[in-house]
Amino acid sequence: MKTVRIIPRLDIKGPNLVKGIHLEGLRVLGKPADFAKYYYEQGADELMFMDVVASLYERNSLHDIISETAKKIFIPITVGGGLRTISDIKEVLRVGADKVCLNTAVIKNPQLIKDSSRMFGSSTIVVAIEAIKEGNGKYLAYTDNGREYTGVDVFEWAQKIDELGAGEIVITSVDREGTGQGYDMELISKVSSLVSIPVIAHGGPGNKQDVVKGLKEGHADAAMISSLFHYDFIKNNESKASDDEGNIEFLKQKRSFHTFEPCSIFDVKKELTTNQIECRI
Repeated sequence: MKTVRIIPRLDIKGPNLVKGIHLEGLRVLGKPADFAKYYYEQGADELMFMDVVASLYERNSLHDIISETAKKIFIPITVGGGLRTISDIKEVLRVGADKVCLNTAVIKNPQLIKDSSRMFGSSTIVVAIEAIKEGNGKYLAYTDNGREYTGVDVFEWAQKIDELGAGEIVITSVDREGTGQGYDMELISKVSSLVSIPVIAHGGPGNKQDVVKGLKEGHADAAMISSLFHYDFIKNNESKASDDEGNIEFLKQKRSFHTFEPCSIFDVKKELTTNQIECRI
């Protein structure tokens, strides 16, 4: 039986960790370093850092954050956002990333998957798919945090990513992301059934039982989680933003987690073990 992974995702804007709904409406949650340290100590298997405004500048701006994090945290770090070329990939690997996550660049130029996998090894190359379910029931891939239409069929694209030599796929339901309504099981299970490489489920879990369902019934190899873990951190720790940049009202007001039941990485892994799903404790 496969051992699944739990991967906290940290979306970064400027100096701050942010979180939105449907990948939009970003609100500031605090300093990325504080959250990363907490997740490492809680037993995270990997960390994902995503520069959510990289597309505005066409470059990744996380070099300093990644360099400092890599000195203190000894689990794999994946970096995404604004990576367009072999040179971009080389640079983030140089400052401490173990893997890179690509989306926009490979939609425009699929050959980059093959070229980068050959140069850096397939295990280094992760491809993200931001999926939106259309009115006709078809799933299409989007870019730029679910804002840019591509017309690319999600399931055909997932198979092509596999064929081109990527190491993993992150499948995000933009419709469910940040809502706490649970994973889009149709989306996750179908992608998992179509490819031979590991699939990382992202977008939607509101409690630890949702994570179990995504891994068990969706046959995903890993769960990438934001809100559940971020809100657990905020509930149990003092969280301060690096400065007054962005929407910090969430940190000022009495917090309500609405549809979420915040939980720790340890809580999730305990629930997985109870459900006979192997994970690293």
